[in-house]
Formats: sequence, C-alpha cells, structure tokens
Amino acid sequence: MRWMTYDCPRTGPRTGLLSGDELHLLPGTTTLLDLLGDDGERLSAAAEQALTDPADIVTPDPARTGPPLRPPSIRESVGFLDHVRNTSPTRALDPRFTEFPPFYFSNPAAVTGPYTDIPLFPGTERFDYELEVGAVIGLPARDVKPEHAHRHIAGYILFCDWSARDLQLHEMGLGLGPAKGKDGANTLGPYLVTPDVLEHHRATSSHGSHGSPDTYDTYDLEMVAEVNGVLTSSGRLSAMDWTFADMIAYMSRGTTLLPGELIGSGTVPSGCLLEAFVQRPAAFRGWLQPGDVVRLEVQELGHTRQTILPSPAPHPLRTLTPEHRA
Repeated sequence: MRWMTYDCPRTGPRTGLLSGDELHLLPGTTTLLDLLGDDGERLSAAAEQALTDPADIVTPDPARTGPPLRPPSIRESVGFLDHVRNTSPTRALDPRFTEFPPFYFSNPAAVTGPYTDIPLFPGTERFDYELEVGAVIGLPARDVKPEHAHRHIAGYILFCDWSARDLQLHEMGLGLGPAKGKDGANTLGPYLVTPDVLEHHRATSSHGSHGSPDTYDTYDLEMVAEVNGVLTSSGRLSAMDWTFADMIAYMSRGTTLLPGELIGSGTVPSGCLLEAFVQRPAAFRGWLQPGDVVRLEVQELGHTRQTILPSPAPHPLRTLTPEHRA
C-alpha cells in the first residue's frame, strides 16, 4: 500500500490510497496517523474502503501533495557509518559509533511536503540536503528485541534532513546536539509505503555480524539525488550498518515509541554535499543557493522536487560580556 495526504480544493487535506496513477480518498478527516496503533488492521480496512467505496478518486497534483503524515516526533539516527567516515578528513571513526546507533531529536513542526519550496535557514552560507529513508512506527514499542522490531514498523518514507552545516558545526562545538542547524525543514514524502510492497527487495545487511540474520534485514533500494538535473548522490539502503531493527531496539529502551513517530536512517553514503566538500574539495560544486532545484528519489518510495528560496537575515542578538551573570 502507498498512502498519501492530498489537499483537496473544497475539503482540505484528505488521506488517500494510491492505486496506479489514481488516488482513492477516504471520507471525512481521517489522517494516516489515525490509522496507526495496531498490527495493521486499521490500515487494511481503510485500504479496502478506499478501493471499494472511495469518497473521491483524483489524479494527484504535485502542488497539492502534502507530507503523508505529521509525526509526533522525529528521531534521526546514524545507520551508515561510511557517511561518518566520509565527513572526516582523516576518515576516522569514533569507536562509540560501533557500540550503539546514536540519534538526536529533530523538529516535527518543520515537516514539509515533497514538493514544497525550502527557504535557506537564516544566517547559513553552507546549506545542504541529506538523502535518507524514514521508518514510521505503527505499533507502540518499548524495550523491543531487535528480532521483533519489524512488527512495530507501519511503513517507510523518503526523508530529507535539511542542514545548515556552518550553523550545525558552530553549535555542536558546545557539546549539545544540532539546533538551528537542523531546525528549519524536514521533508517527507510523497507517500508512506507499507512493508509488503518492499518484500521482493529484502536483503540482509552486509554489515550484520552477530545475532539472527533476520535482525539485520533491510531493503536493497537505490537512492539518488540531483541538483539542477546533475547527479550528486548515489547509494543503496542495503549499505546500512545499523538497521532499523537495531535503532528501534536501542531507542525503545526504557521508553515507548508511539505510533507515527519517525526514525531516520541517517544519510546514505554520498547522500549530501558535505561529503563531497570534505573528500573532493577541488571538485566541489558549492553549497545550495536560492534557485537550485533538489530532486531526491528512493526506489519504490517515490521522489521529491524542491526549489531553494532565499531567507531574510536573522535578527541580531545582544552579546553577553564575559562578566555577565544571569
């Protein structure tokens, strides 16, 4: 199943099931988030209704296609260790990256649709995309074993973690996570794809080295990015070191992952401009600028196409003196 959210001219955002080139809309204001929370029975029942008794059938217009859902939280992880190596001039890897899948919380209020234009983050001169896949939690998960994690995934979605690299680097020097460097936009879409659609792409991560092979299942999906029609990134989801099963097992320790929460795969190797800037500076194309068109695509998960816009200069803050006390 491929689920979308579509902004109908008369009724506003509606949830629909994509069948071929046609979107079968559900009646009322039911959101995709409303259909999660069990083992998939609500999604299956809604799909049957959409196909047999749709409220309407439309051919989707990209301009009216929104994010498939608005997750209550976004946990952004690091599934591809080569991405970390590629962003280091020495290709050094902190050993802690091999002990657990690290993650940080991103901004769910900044979710955009797949064709929404993206303003530069105020104050940045090094704006970048990150080509990723997100897993959406369908069934609440707490203290989950890796081999059971797949039961808690409702589906997968193309995810772009937009990044202001200069702001990110400046902020993270304080020992905290990224703040304004990651705060302005998170693109999802164009649809949520349920696991059954991807079954014939199933692959075992080449990096899994312990436990049941099922623990390390992933999908062999091609991932590409273009800027202004020129290929800038190319990789495969099956290159994950830490898989979504690992991430869910770690993230659910002592807490509950709720339906609709999004887990980011991390950037596929080559899947951002920062890697090229670090590894091939002489051939670097430059950072994203107003007018650039960024197109991301993941096999089976669809594509996004977004134009970069200018942004206003940030309002200046006062400067605290060394002697200042709160």
